[in-house]
Amino acid sequence: MDWDDLRVFLAVARTESLSAAGKRLKIDPATVGRRIARLEEETGARLFGKSPQGYALTEEGMRLVPHAEAAERAALAATESLSGPGGLTGLVRLGAPDGCANYLLPQVLARICDANPGLEVQIVALPRVFNLSKREADLAIGVSRPEAGRLTVQKLTDYRLHLAASCDYLARHPLNDPADLRRHRFVGYIPDMIFDKELDYLAEIGAGPAVLTSNSVSVQLNWLRHGAGVGIVHDFALPAAPDLRRVIPDRISLTRAFWLIRHQDDARLDRLNRFSDHLVREARAEMARLEALAA
Repeated sequence: MDWDDLRVFLAVARTESLSAAGKRLKIDPATVGRRIARLEEETGARLFGKSPQGYALTEEGMRLVPHAEAAERAALAATESLSGPGGLTGLVRLGAPDGCANYLLPQVLARICDANPGLEVQIVALPRVFNLSKREADLAIGVSRPEAGRLTVQKLTDYRLHLAASCDYLARHPLNDPADLRRHRFVGYIPDMIFDKELDYLAEIGAGPAVLTSNSVSVQLNWLRHGAGVGIVHDFALPAAPDLRRVIPDRISLTRAFWLIRHQDDARLDRLNRFSDHLVREARAEMARLEALAA
């Protein structure tokens, strides 16, 4: 059985689409279709069923997945053993919530790439949980520790959050006591798009519902910068918004953690282990630097 056909099979199984698999593999969808047809002819089994939603694995296809993934791990391990213990090379795709992706990871990953010129990094910034089983990313950063799934998890870094508003807003609407919170207009997340309980900040501090809402941290931050209201902000984002001020930080302060999540099958891949070590070390150092600037 040809490994290249198995690689195409896994891409279709994970994306449920010939075109998406082709984009991931950098080949055209027609070639993807031919490879799947060839593999089905070789195995004598129908591996996918086509529906309006895309390509879904049949029972035979599901039985092939663990064998294809074992071949994938063997191919990756062989590549790593030949590359030796030098600098990190190749492509790493990292999924992250958009606050982390916009205000922490760019400088962290730039430094890692400076030290490893052969390394290519992609940040997938989405306000949701990533599916590592479908290989949406090699690693993911989460805002809570997953309790289920075949995953390896380590703490990336702790971080703090405080109320913040623009100087202009505070000049017009002073806020000196938590008892006054409900008199203010709040910026926050769209309630039905809060994908993790750790993000439900306003309920935790006893504030009223947000009037201006977005699933994007960057949109929320820009609303605050334009004097639209008050909201909870990551301390590590404040150096990028020098016109914002923390509000009653001695009375209202939240602490959270980012978690680095990997598929359990990747635990023996030296390249990802080394990348993870670099990422944890650099993220903690950068977090300490940014939070010191915000204080």
